[in-house]
Amino acid sequence: MFLSVFEMFKVGIGPSSSHTMGPMVAAGRFLDLMRASPFAFAGLRASLHGSLAFTGVGHATDRATILGLAGFVPDTYDREKADAALDEIKARKSIRPAGLPELAFDPASDLIFDFDTPLEGHANGMMLMATDAQGDVILRETYYSIGGGFVMTEAELAAGKDTDDGAPVPFPFKTAAQMLEMAAASGRSIAAMKRANEISRGGAEGLKTGTQRLWQVMNDCIDRGLSTEGTLPGGLMVKRRAKGIHDKLMAERGMNLTPPHTINDWMSVYAMAVNEENAAGGQVVTAPTNGAAGVLPATLRYYLDHVPGASEAHVEDFLLTAAAIGGLVKYNASISGAEAGCQAEVGSAAAMAAAGLCAVMGGTPEQVENAAEIALEHHLGMTCDPVKGLVQVPCIERNGLGAIKAVSAASLSLRGDGTHLVPLDACIETMRQTGEDMAEKYKETSLGGLAVNVPNC
Repeated sequence: MFLSVFEMFKVGIGPSSSHTMGPMVAAGRFLDLMRASPFAFAGLRASLHGSLAFTGVGHATDRATILGLAGFVPDTYDREKADAALDEIKARKSIRPAGLPELAFDPASDLIFDFDTPLEGHANGMMLMATDAQGDVILRETYYSIGGGFVMTEAELAAGKDTDDGAPVPFPFKTAAQMLEMAAASGRSIAAMKRANEISRGGAEGLKTGTQRLWQVMNDCIDRGLSTEGTLPGGLMVKRRAKGIHDKLMAERGMNLTPPHTINDWMSVYAMAVNEENAAGGQVVTAPTNGAAGVLPATLRYYLDHVPGASEAHVEDFLLTAAAIGGLVKYNASISGAEAGCQAEVGSAAAMAAAGLCAVMGGTPEQVENAAEIALEHHLGMTCDPVKGLVQVPCIERNGLGAIKAVSAASLSLRGDGTHLVPLDACIETMRQTGEDMAEKYKETSLGGLAVNVPNC
């Protein structure tokens, strides 16, 4: 099993990796399918199912699908160009993707929110269709957005999880137990093994420049969030708070009366800055998802800005270690809130961040595994109940608390020798089982929890 650091961490747009980025990616894949087809196409249709239907408007799934069909992709997304394209599509009631003829598409009638027909493969399902001049469907594909911006067709999902058909990697661990066995046998750290795997596929220079860009985008996102005021879109009238909190923290710096627990506010404000940017549709990095995008950057920023002896030379090790843990969670359970609740998103993010922090602070592979387990264990059972379908409440603050848990988990693990009762593999399996047992209304449908108990929603 090989999942690249650049698959786990992807540059994209808010507010959701599964509900915004995924549908945009699926639409792009469908355009490629059309371009390779011999048929003469005249129109497009799309239907959203399950969680994509229930929370699609709040997550901008409709907008992302339309723009994806127009040729936009998350990595190079330009908000101004997207707004102009969307206005043109609504006015002309057609789409003009590159390499294809102008295609009839009226967003009001050709994009359907199907609340009554869930698709069997995954909670985040969508069908894309191309029609001929008579309006008959002549090409159809079903896509599932399985979390973190990952997209699979119905056939790919049915084929199973392990679809990696690339060249063998030096350290092909599929479980935490295998990871620790390989670390012991090789004498390498988790980051070193992950680095060897990445280099075997993409080369050393690509790894270096790629991870540098990931951290740059993450850090820039924090800085934008810390300097931007206003009200978040969507109708809840949630005010951005990161700038105000950061301004107060900066004013208090150096004051002897500042209590020690203020460090928690620094961790929280870094995470909140990212998730306010995400909620506003800004550029973020999936870590492992958009809804949980603030935990890992906040933990890494905390390390760099507040831990004595910290160095940016360790950023790559942090990201590689975190990606290794994230890959285990995704392969053996889920990183999708629509599939397993927020334990799969913020819980996974906290485990990844805890592992990364433990590693760069000198932790052994056993301590790193312990840190990840502690962080994930104490998110088990966490539901995903976004108010009004927006990635704002409880998501923004939850990322701050996830970062605090990550730092605490890393610190606890470093106080021990790596031995502990519950293996990470057992915790991941428990998370998977808990997600299966969790009622659907608590899995990113906005049909339960805070989403139905907060007034004026």
